[in-house]
Order: sequence, then structure tokens, then C-alpha cells
Amino acid sequence: MKDDHSGPRACDCRESSPNRVCDPALAAYRRALADGSLPADEVPGCLSALHLMVEDRDAPGRLVPVPPETASFDVLGPIEAAIARQRRTLRSARAALTVFEGLYADAHRLEPSALTRLSGEAVIGKALEAGVAGCREEVRTAHPGGGRPVHVLEESLPRDVRNLRRGIRQRTIYQHTVRSDRTTLAYIERVTTEGAEVRTLAEVADRIIVFDRNLAFVPFSDEPHSALRIQHPSLVRFLARHFDEAWARSVPVRPERVPLRTPVVTSDLQRTILQAVVGGETDQSIARRLGMSRRSVAEHVRRVSEQLGSKSRAQLGYLVATSGLLEA
Repeated sequence: MKDDHSGPRACDCRESSPNRVCDPALAAYRRALADGSLPADEVPGCLSALHLMVEDRDAPGRLVPVPPETASFDVLGPIEAAIARQRRTLRSARAALTVFEGLYADAHRLEPSALTRLSGEAVIGKALEAGVAGCREEVRTAHPGGGRPVHVLEESLPRDVRNLRRGIRQRTIYQHTVRSDRTTLAYIERVTTEGAEVRTLAEVADRIIVFDRNLAFVPFSDEPHSALRIQHPSLVRFLARHFDEAWARSVPVRPERVPLRTPVVTSDLQRTILQAVVGGETDQSIARRLGMSRRSVAEHVRRVSEQLGSKSRAQLGYLVATSGLLEA
């Protein structure tokens, strides 16, 4: 009988399954062990496939049982040999790819890194100074979180004025809440007289600085005093487009005009707060996101609650969603 080393054939009885030997096979093997052999037509196919029953050379047409340990050499041997060949192929392919990885790394080693993590205020400050010095056309900046710290504005003002006086366009987006921050407004008034353009939105997703269309800086994850310098042209263009889209939706700040809180700004802030209420956010979460005080957010929410007759936060969310207040 010619052995088939392509793998065990499926059992030809109805009770077989891929991981269970059928009861007729167990019964037939038990009978063969007791009788010494069985007629070939009484032996289920799975026993022959597992090499547990082989042809009796002294009695053609009959099969004799083989110890499972002996049968395992015929059944498992070809499988183990195939696995060994695949492992050799895997090692060879991995070794070859390692050689090419070295060539690839050598070819790109001299190229500037498209993404560079910067850690520490001093390192980030030097990188920004280099970006300002190398800028030729425009600086785009977006700052979340309401009014900016005094020391940051004092450091930025001389640099920004120099940039503007050498013909660099500067566009900045803040959140609406800076319109109530005297320090930030004083800075805005100073730079706008030099030609800077400043606008505000209810919410600014994150800080972005883009120099021309070839260099950008964004925060590195949520780590403090850490930034990502981006020099990949496609990513920088994406960030510039993202800024331009936000700029088109924002409201100009003109410090010489009073009041700064225009109806558009007030409506935009209220709509953003109410959208957050409908989304289930707390006053503290909304305040942090919009750069406002928690008390100011609570006051907005209180007035709308009284207007709609709401008796709970959950009811307020439902009433706001169905009242039409969020419609543009």
C-alpha cells in the first residue's frame, strides 16, 4: 500500500470531525488489537490515514494494527520536515531583508528628520527662534486656553514686532475668552498696530505654529514642556490648511472698538457651551476646553435653564437639543 504523505485524509464515516476521532474508528482499532487484523473493507479511512492500520503482507486484503508511537513517525514526520523547511526559508528571508534594511538606513541617514521630538522649554525656545529667523512669508499660530501668561507675551512681543517690520505676515487665532483678558488684549493691540491679524473662535483644538509652508510645531502628546517639530511637506501643508479653515470661521479682534464681545462672539460661545451640555459634559470640562472660568460657564447654563424651565441637567440637555437654540 502506497503511503500518502500529503496529510491525513478526512474520516469517511459520518461521525468524524477535524479534532475528534470517530467512534467506529475507535471500535475498529479495538477489534483489530483483539483479533490481530481486520478485513480492509471494515477499516475506517481515518485509521489508514493515521497509519494506525497497514496492509498485512502475509494476508492480502487484511489490515493489521500499528502502535500509535510507530505510526507517529509516518504521520508527523512529513509535517515536521515541512515546518523545518519553512523555518529555514524564514531565517533566510529575514537575513536577506536585514541586509537591505542596512542599505536603506545608510541611504536615508543624511536626510533631515521629518519629525523631531523636542523636550524642555530652552530647547523648544531655540527651535522656535530658528523658525522665526528662517520665516520668509507668513507665521500662522493658534493658541487654546484663553488669556496667555504675562511672561510669554512679554517674550513674544519684541520678536513678533521685528518679524512684522520685516514684512512677515502674522495671523493668530485665540479663543473668544481672550476678549476679556486685559494682558492679552494689550498685546493684541500692540501687534495689530504693526500689521498683525488676530481672530477668535469659541474653541481652539490645540496649539499650532506654522512657518511658511515648510515648518510647523505642535504639542507632543500631553507631556508638559514637550513639542514635535514637523518638517514633512505634506504634514505642514495639512496643518496650514487646517489653520486656514479655522481662520475663515473666526471673528476678527479690533481692540480699538468697544465692546469686544460682539453679538456674534456671545452667540458662538453660548452655542458651544450648549452643545457641550447636550453632549453630557460638566461645567468644569467645558470651562477647561473653552478657556473660561467654571463660574462663567455655570452662569451661562443657569440662564438657559431658567429660560427653558429645566429642573435638572439631564432635562436641560434634552430641552436644549429640542428647542432650536443650537440651530445656526
